[in-house]
Amino acid sequence: MRREARKDCGGKDLLMRKTAVMRRIASALTVGALVAGLASCTIGDTDGGEALESAAHTEEQETEKLPEPPEFSFTDGDEDVAPGDPVTVSSEAGLKSVVMTNEEGKTIKAAMNDEKTEWHTTEPLGYGRTYTVVATDTAGQEKTKTFTTVVPAAQTNVYMGPLDGATVGVGQAITFQFDVPIQDTKAVEELIDVETSNDTEGGFFWLDATELRWRPKEMWEPGTEVTVSANVYGKDMGGGIYGVEDVQHSFTVGDKVEAVVDNNDKMLRFYRNDALEREFPISLGTDGSFDTPNGTYVVGDMHESLVMDSRTFGLGLGQGGYVTPVSYATQLSYSGIYLHGAPWAVWALGNTNQSHGCINATIADAQWFQQNVKRGDVVTVTNAGGGTLNGADGLGYWNMDWETRSGGSADPNA
Repeated sequence: MRREARKDCGGKDLLMRKTAVMRRIASALTVGALVAGLASCTIGDTDGGEALESAAHTEEQETEKLPEPPEFSFTDGDEDVAPGDPVTVSSEAGLKSVVMTNEEGKTIKAAMNDEKTEWHTTEPLGYGRTYTVVATDTAGQEKTKTFTTVVPAAQTNVYMGPLDGATVGVGQAITFQFDVPIQDTKAVEELIDVETSNDTEGGFFWLDATELRWRPKEMWEPGTEVTVSANVYGKDMGGGIYGVEDVQHSFTVGDKVEAVVDNNDKMLRFYRNDALEREFPISLGTDGSFDTPNGTYVVGDMHESLVMDSRTFGLGLGQGGYVTPVSYATQLSYSGIYLHGAPWAVWALGNTNQSHGCINATIADAQWFQQNVKRGDVVTVTNAGGGTLNGADGLGYWNMDWETRSGGSADPNA
């Protein structure tokens, strides 16, 4: 009985040991399964993290790829902006809309290119106005900027000659007159454009601070077509002076006409295209007191009748001056020299100088002359005793040496 009991006890003990082993194996299997499960969850979590990182990276790339917002040709809050240049807005993404208004709410006319990447104003802006520009690009980015245009210290018109559509002589200069003295001559010259059909070489000559000439180096070629533009509106001409408006004229150079007056034989010879067409006797300024200047003159205004008054150029009646009506007066200088009919001087024509400086002729010859010349034709006086016509005397600019043309300095006479 004892032996069996021990046997039972031993069997029971063995069973208990087996049960413990099984529990350890089960526990190990459970831990393994948990470890495997955790490993599996870790793999799954790694895939999700990569997806989140990828989405964030894509979003970041999209943010980086946003186009630059619209760009303006001015800075927000700018003041004293010159209104002569167009306002522009550009966008590489493309512009959806651009609206520009002044302080009264008026919309400014403008245009956009076909690609809708550039916008610009198409009407002149005003002086002393405030403008607001609102631009939106195709990416939905909107920008608003405001600026104010300059208030000029002074404004000037530009009075240009020859007149638009005119036919002129080979000696005609392009003339410019200003309301106020110009302070920056170079700035003004850069605003003037002279286009010719044959690339004529020319340059600027300032007679004074309000009178400017553009003259060819040599006389014009007949048939030359010329277009002149003075683009002065909204442009600073120095010292806060701005132009009232742009001006453009076109003209044509006609036949070559030149009259040569020779004091030696006191005759005028009239040439058309270098061929002698007519000659007639004349009388010049009284020798030693009112000598007619030598040099090159250019035909200016023409009057069938004109009262000549010596007081207009400083010669009083008590000093031998005069107030005399004349016929067929053709202007040759700003200082009062004309070719005109002088019936009182018929006795002197061809032999004696007796005028106050004008070129006297019979009424018939003065009439013929006036009817056969045009503005800009050339009259040359030779062998007279009066020195040379001043180049700054309005119509005497051919007496200026080419080397004295403007170099664009601040001095109008440089």
